[in-house]
Amino acid sequence: MKKAFLIIVYIFAFIGFTLVVVYGAVQFGLTKTSGMIDQQHDYFKNTTGTTEAWEISEEWAVLKEAITKDTSVINSAATTANISPRLIVATLIVEQLRLFNSDREIFKSVFAPLKILGNQSQFSWGVMGIKQDTAKQIEDNLTATTSRWYLGPVYEHMLDYPATTTDKDSERFARLTDEHNRYYSYLYGALDLKETIFQWKTAGFDISNRPEILATLFNIGFQHSTPNANPQSGGAAIDIGTTTYSFGNLAGQFYYSNELINEFPR
Repeated sequence: MKKAFLIIVYIFAFIGFTLVVVYGAVQFGLTKTSGMIDQQHDYFKNTTGTTEAWEISEEWAVLKEAITKDTSVINSAATTANISPRLIVATLIVEQLRLFNSDREIFKSVFAPLKILGNQSQFSWGVMGIKQDTAKQIEDNLTATTSRWYLGPVYEHMLDYPATTTDKDSERFARLTDEHNRYYSYLYGALDLKETIFQWKTAGFDISNRPEILATLFNIGFQHSTPNANPQSGGAAIDIGTTTYSFGNLAGQFYYSNELINEFPR
Protein backbone atom coordinates (compact mmCIF):
# COMPACT_ATOMS: atom_id res chain seq x y z
CA MET A 1 0.00 0.00 0.00
CA LYS A 2 2.83 2.37 0.84
CA LYS A 3 4.52 1.73 -2.51
CA ALA A 4 1.24 2.25 -4.37
CA PHE A 5 0.68 5.51 -2.50
CA LEU A 6 4.18 6.75 -3.34
CA ILE A 7 3.70 5.86 -7.01
CA ILE A 8 0.47 7.87 -7.11
CA VAL A 9 2.18 10.82 -5.40
CA TYR A 10 5.06 10.72 -7.92
CA ILE A 11 2.64 10.56 -10.85
CA PHE A 12 0.72 13.61 -9.69
CA ALA A 13 3.97 15.43 -8.89
CA PHE A 14 5.19 14.73 -12.43
CA ILE A 15 1.91 15.97 -13.93
CA GLY A 16 2.10 19.13 -11.83
CA PHE A 17 5.70 19.73 -12.84
CA THR A 18 4.82 19.25 -16.52
CA LEU A 19 1.95 21.74 -16.32
CA VAL A 20 4.19 24.31 -14.65
CA VAL A 21 6.86 23.86 -17.34
CA VAL A 22 4.29 24.21 -20.14
CA TYR A 23 2.79 27.32 -18.53
CA GLY A 24 6.23 28.87 -18.11
CA ALA A 25 7.16 28.07 -21.71
CA VAL A 26 4.06 29.82 -22.98
CA GLN A 27 4.47 32.85 -20.70
CA PHE A 28 8.13 33.37 -21.65
CA GLY A 29 7.52 32.85 -25.36
CA LEU A 30 9.55 29.65 -25.59
CA THR A 31 6.85 28.00 -27.70
CA LYS A 32 7.05 30.63 -30.41
CA THR A 33 8.65 29.71 -33.71
CA SER A 34 11.16 31.87 -35.53
CA GLY A 35 9.71 34.53 -37.80
CA MET A 36 10.61 36.26 -41.03
CA ILE A 37 9.60 39.22 -43.17
CA ASP A 38 8.95 38.75 -46.88
CA GLN A 39 10.85 40.80 -49.39
CA GLN A 40 8.31 40.48 -52.22
CA HIS A 41 5.57 43.08 -52.33
CA ASP A 42 3.78 42.38 -55.63
CA TYR A 43 4.59 38.69 -55.76
CA PHE A 44 1.34 37.01 -54.75
CA LYS A 45 -1.01 38.04 -57.55
CA ASN A 46 1.54 36.95 -60.13
CA THR A 47 1.88 33.36 -58.89
CA THR A 48 -1.06 31.88 -60.81
CA GLY A 49 0.25 29.29 -63.25
CA THR A 50 3.42 28.52 -61.31
CA THR A 51 3.86 25.43 -59.14
CA GLU A 52 5.12 25.78 -55.59
CA ALA A 53 6.66 23.17 -53.29
CA TRP A 54 3.59 23.11 -51.04
CA GLU A 55 1.26 22.38 -53.98
CA ILE A 56 3.08 19.20 -54.96
CA SER A 57 3.67 17.99 -51.41
CA GLU A 58 2.13 14.87 -49.92
CA GLU A 59 0.82 17.01 -47.07
CA TRP A 60 -1.18 19.26 -49.39
CA ALA A 61 -2.72 16.27 -51.19
CA VAL A 62 -4.03 15.04 -47.83
CA LEU A 63 -4.97 18.45 -46.54
CA LYS A 64 -7.15 19.56 -49.41
CA GLU A 65 -9.19 16.36 -49.12
CA ALA A 66 -9.65 16.96 -45.41
CA ILE A 67 -10.65 20.61 -45.91
CA THR A 68 -13.19 19.71 -48.59
CA LYS A 69 -15.03 17.63 -46.00
CA ASP A 70 -15.56 20.82 -43.98
CA THR A 71 -16.74 23.03 -46.86
CA SER A 72 -20.25 23.55 -45.50
CA VAL A 73 -19.18 24.37 -41.95
CA ILE A 74 -16.47 26.77 -43.16
CA ASN A 75 -18.99 28.54 -45.37
CA SER A 76 -21.44 28.71 -42.47
CA ALA A 77 -18.88 30.37 -40.18
CA ALA A 78 -17.89 32.76 -42.98
CA THR A 79 -21.53 33.75 -43.55
CA THR A 80 -22.04 34.39 -39.84
CA ALA A 81 -18.95 36.63 -39.67
CA ASN A 82 -19.65 38.15 -43.11
CA ILE A 83 -16.20 37.39 -44.46
CA SER A 84 -14.78 35.50 -47.44
CA PRO A 85 -14.48 31.77 -46.65
CA ARG A 86 -11.29 31.69 -48.75
CA LEU A 87 -9.64 34.02 -46.22
CA ILE A 88 -10.46 31.53 -43.47
CA VAL A 89 -9.04 28.65 -45.51
CA ALA A 90 -5.90 30.65 -46.35
CA THR A 91 -4.98 30.79 -42.66
CA LEU A 92 -6.24 27.26 -42.00
CA ILE A 93 -3.96 25.67 -44.59
CA VAL A 94 -0.85 27.29 -43.12
CA GLU A 95 -1.65 26.11 -39.59
CA GLN A 96 -2.29 22.61 -40.89
CA LEU A 97 0.76 22.39 -43.16
CA ARG A 98 2.91 23.58 -40.28
CA LEU A 99 1.42 20.88 -38.04
CA PHE A 100 1.76 18.16 -40.68
CA ASN A 101 5.41 19.02 -41.28
CA SER A 102 6.35 19.41 -37.62
CA ASP A 103 5.44 15.82 -36.69
CA ARG A 104 6.01 13.48 -39.62
CA GLU A 105 5.28 10.35 -37.60
CA ILE A 106 1.77 11.45 -36.65
CA PHE A 107 1.17 12.68 -40.19
CA LYS A 108 2.15 9.31 -41.65
CA SER A 109 0.27 7.21 -39.11
CA VAL A 110 -2.88 9.31 -38.53
CA PHE A 111 -3.53 12.36 -40.73
CA ALA A 112 -2.54 10.83 -44.08
CA PRO A 113 -4.43 7.51 -43.81
CA LEU A 114 -7.60 9.10 -42.41
CA LYS A 115 -7.48 12.31 -44.49
CA ILE A 116 -8.31 14.43 -41.43
CA LEU A 117 -7.32 17.81 -40.04
CA GLY A 118 -5.02 18.14 -37.06
CA ASN A 119 -6.90 19.34 -33.97
CA GLN A 120 -4.46 21.04 -31.57
CA SER A 121 -5.08 21.08 -27.82
CA GLN A 122 -1.88 22.26 -26.13
CA PHE A 123 -0.23 25.63 -26.83
CA SER A 124 -2.76 26.46 -29.55
CA TRP A 125 -6.28 25.10 -29.90
CA GLY A 126 -8.33 23.56 -32.66
CA VAL A 127 -7.70 23.29 -36.38
CA MET A 128 -7.04 27.03 -36.65
CA GLY A 129 -4.37 26.99 -33.94
CA ILE A 130 -5.91 29.77 -31.84
CA LYS A 131 -4.27 30.47 -28.49
CA GLN A 132 -6.39 30.85 -25.36
CA ASP A 133 -5.51 34.53 -24.84
CA THR A 134 -6.33 35.29 -28.48
CA ALA A 135 -9.69 33.54 -28.17
CA LYS A 136 -10.49 35.60 -25.09
CA GLN A 137 -9.60 38.84 -26.87
CA ILE A 138 -11.73 37.92 -29.87
CA GLU A 139 -14.66 37.52 -27.47
CA ASP A 140 -13.89 40.73 -25.58
CA ASN A 141 -13.58 42.75 -28.79
CA LEU A 142 -17.17 41.88 -29.69
CA THR A 143 -18.57 43.65 -26.64
CA ALA A 144 -15.97 46.33 -25.83
CA THR A 145 -17.56 49.34 -27.53
CA THR A 146 -14.40 51.45 -27.11
CA SER A 147 -12.11 48.78 -28.57
CA ARG A 148 -10.31 49.41 -31.86
CA TRP A 149 -11.65 46.03 -32.95
CA TYR A 150 -15.31 46.51 -31.96
CA LEU A 151 -17.48 45.48 -34.93
CA GLY A 152 -20.80 46.87 -33.75
CA PRO A 153 -23.99 45.62 -32.05
CA VAL A 154 -24.78 43.08 -34.78
CA TYR A 155 -21.73 41.04 -33.74
CA GLU A 156 -21.93 41.45 -29.96
CA HIS A 157 -23.65 38.15 -29.17
CA MET A 158 -21.98 35.84 -31.71
CA LEU A 159 -19.81 34.14 -29.10
CA ASP A 160 -22.13 34.36 -26.09
CA TYR A 161 -22.03 31.44 -23.68
CA PRO A 162 -25.19 29.67 -22.48
CA ALA A 163 -26.64 31.09 -19.27
CA THR A 164 -25.87 27.76 -17.60
CA THR A 165 -22.11 28.05 -18.28
CA THR A 166 -20.16 28.23 -15.02
CA ASP A 167 -16.64 27.80 -16.40
CA LYS A 168 -15.99 29.81 -19.56
CA ASP A 169 -12.39 28.63 -19.83
CA SER A 170 -13.47 24.99 -20.03
CA GLU A 171 -16.32 25.82 -22.40
CA ARG A 172 -13.99 27.83 -24.65
CA PHE A 173 -11.56 24.91 -24.80
CA ALA A 174 -14.39 22.52 -25.64
CA ARG A 175 -15.63 24.84 -28.39
CA LEU A 176 -12.28 25.16 -30.10
CA THR A 177 -11.18 21.53 -29.83
CA ASP A 178 -14.48 19.81 -30.68
CA GLU A 179 -13.55 16.90 -32.97
CA HIS A 180 -17.09 16.45 -34.27
CA ASN A 181 -18.11 20.03 -35.05
CA ARG A 182 -15.44 22.59 -35.97
CA TYR A 183 -17.87 25.47 -36.47
CA TYR A 184 -16.58 27.45 -33.49
CA SER A 185 -12.96 26.92 -34.49
CA TYR A 186 -13.71 28.48 -37.89
CA LEU A 187 -15.92 31.19 -36.40
CA TYR A 188 -13.24 32.36 -33.97
CA GLY A 189 -10.77 32.44 -36.85
CA ALA A 190 -13.21 34.34 -39.05
CA LEU A 191 -13.91 36.92 -36.33
CA ASP A 192 -10.18 37.37 -35.69
CA LEU A 193 -9.74 38.30 -39.36
CA LYS A 194 -12.91 40.43 -39.39
CA GLU A 195 -11.84 42.42 -36.33
CA THR A 196 -8.41 43.06 -37.84
CA ILE A 197 -9.94 44.25 -41.12
CA PHE A 198 -12.18 46.62 -39.16
CA GLN A 199 -9.28 48.00 -37.11
CA TRP A 200 -7.25 48.82 -40.21
CA LYS A 201 -10.18 50.15 -42.23
CA THR A 202 -11.16 52.49 -39.41
CA ALA A 203 -7.57 53.76 -39.39
CA GLY A 204 -7.82 54.46 -43.13
CA PHE A 205 -6.20 51.32 -44.58
CA ASP A 206 -8.27 48.65 -46.31
CA ILE A 207 -6.52 45.26 -46.13
CA SER A 208 -9.61 43.16 -46.84
CA ASN A 209 -8.02 42.24 -50.20
CA ARG A 210 -4.57 41.54 -48.72
CA PRO A 211 -4.71 37.89 -47.57
CA GLU A 212 -0.96 37.76 -46.97
CA ILE A 213 -1.16 40.71 -44.56
CA LEU A 214 -4.26 39.38 -42.79
CA ALA A 215 -2.63 35.99 -42.33
CA THR A 216 0.53 37.61 -40.99
CA LEU A 217 -1.49 39.56 -38.42
CA PHE A 218 -3.48 36.43 -37.56
CA ASN A 219 -0.16 34.73 -36.84
CA ILE A 220 1.55 37.47 -34.82
CA GLY A 221 -1.50 38.57 -32.83
CA PHE A 222 -3.63 41.62 -32.09
CA GLN A 223 -0.91 43.23 -29.99
CA HIS A 224 1.29 43.59 -33.08
CA SER A 225 -1.45 44.87 -35.37
CA THR A 226 -0.47 48.47 -36.11
CA PRO A 227 -2.26 50.00 -39.12
CA ASN A 228 0.08 51.67 -41.60
CA ALA A 229 0.34 52.50 -45.30
CA ASN A 230 3.02 49.92 -46.08
CA PRO A 231 2.34 46.64 -44.25
CA GLN A 232 4.66 43.70 -44.87
CA SER A 233 3.81 40.03 -44.91
CA GLY A 234 5.83 37.59 -42.83
CA GLY A 235 5.40 35.68 -39.61
CA ALA A 236 6.45 32.22 -38.50
CA ALA A 237 8.72 30.28 -40.82
CA ILE A 238 7.13 27.15 -42.32
CA ASP A 239 9.43 24.52 -43.85
CA ILE A 240 7.97 22.37 -46.63
CA GLY A 241 10.55 20.09 -48.13
CA THR A 242 13.58 22.26 -48.83
CA THR A 243 11.54 25.46 -49.17
CA THR A 244 10.88 27.90 -46.32
CA TYR A 245 7.78 30.07 -46.44
CA SER A 246 6.57 32.71 -44.05
CA PHE A 247 3.06 32.31 -42.60
CA GLY A 248 1.76 35.26 -44.61
CA ASN A 249 3.55 34.25 -47.81
CA LEU A 250 2.08 30.75 -47.80
CA ALA A 251 -1.43 32.03 -47.07
CA GLY A 252 -1.16 34.56 -49.89
CA GLN A 253 0.10 31.95 -52.33
CA PHE A 254 -2.85 29.69 -51.58
CA TYR A 255 -5.36 32.54 -51.83
CA TYR A 256 -4.21 33.58 -55.31
CA SER A 257 -3.71 30.03 -56.56
CA ASN A 258 -6.40 27.91 -58.21
CA GLU A 259 -6.30 25.33 -55.42
CA LEU A 260 -9.81 24.63 -54.02
CA ILE A 261 -11.08 27.49 -56.19
CA ASN A 262 -14.42 25.78 -56.89
CA GLU A 263 -15.10 25.13 -53.21
CA PHE A 264 -13.84 28.51 -52.00
CA PRO A 265 -13.87 31.12 -54.82
CA ARG A 266 -12.00 34.41 -54.55
